[in-house]
Amino acid sequence: MYLQIMEQIKRKVAVGDWLPGDEIPSMRQLAVALRVSLITVKRAYLELDREGVIVTQHGKGSTVASAPDLRPRLYDEELAHHVEQVARLGSLLGIDADELASRIHDAAGRLKEELHD
Repeated sequence: MYLQIMEQIKRKVAVGDWLPGDEIPSMRQLAVALRVSLITVKRAYLELDREGVIVTQHGKGSTVASAPDLRPRLYDEELAHHVEQVARLGSLLGIDADELASRIHDAAGRLKEELHD
């Protein structure tokens, strides 16, 4: 469960919902909101702090870290997660890797055209 909490927080940072320096919910607030134990949230926060995603100061709470390389790393993790989901779905649908790659290439081309119009 703490891994899911970590992923949710990383996603909020990656997409810009929580910006560097923003305060995040206290461990107690998040535990109540998610209906999980305080120990579970504390473990997630400790790991996120260790990874440099958040900064926790005793008595002052936790904020999103201001590391300049934080967002690119989180974007990369987010992309890897989505690519894995695409691969899994393709496998379930019987679509091979070459076809998936072709579809991704086509989608990227369409997006590039949209951005330049």
